[in-house]
Amino acid sequence: MTDHAPNEARVIPLRPGPAPGPAASGPSAPPAAAPREPLWRHLVGDVLRKERQAQERTLKDVADEARISMPYLSEVERGRKEASSEVLAAAAGALGLGLGDLLARTHAELVRVTSRRSAVPARSVRNGSVRNGSVRGSAHDGLCLAA
Repeated sequence: MTDHAPNEARVIPLRPGPAPGPAASGPSAPPAAAPREPLWRHLVGDVLRKERQAQERTLKDVADEARISMPYLSEVERGRKEASSEVLAAAAGALGLGLGDLLARTHAELVRVTSRRSAVPARSVRNGSVRNGSVRGSAHDGLCLAA
């Protein structure tokens, strides 16, 4: 017989797994699920739906004014469709918002949702400073959207 290693598949994870720590009790312990970042399309849809409902308007009303189909707007609101910037601008415009307003509200929602998941207090962020209640120099400082 030879001293060859067993013929096993090599798995390369796309994302690094959780760091090994004292919680792991051996190979049978399941890996801890890390909280997932929300998807942009879910956040945009939530913002559009909340604004539409705050105005007490129907999907049909907003879709007609935006000149997009009602089923498509519904899919966008539920985060199932990745809408183009033109569609987002039309939906926002039908609600009396500019595209910048929609993006700013979505960004604020992203910061709100992800800061809830983070156990790190804002004042302890390394290389950041607190200004007006927000952390400067954090992972959420600024916004980039490519469409």
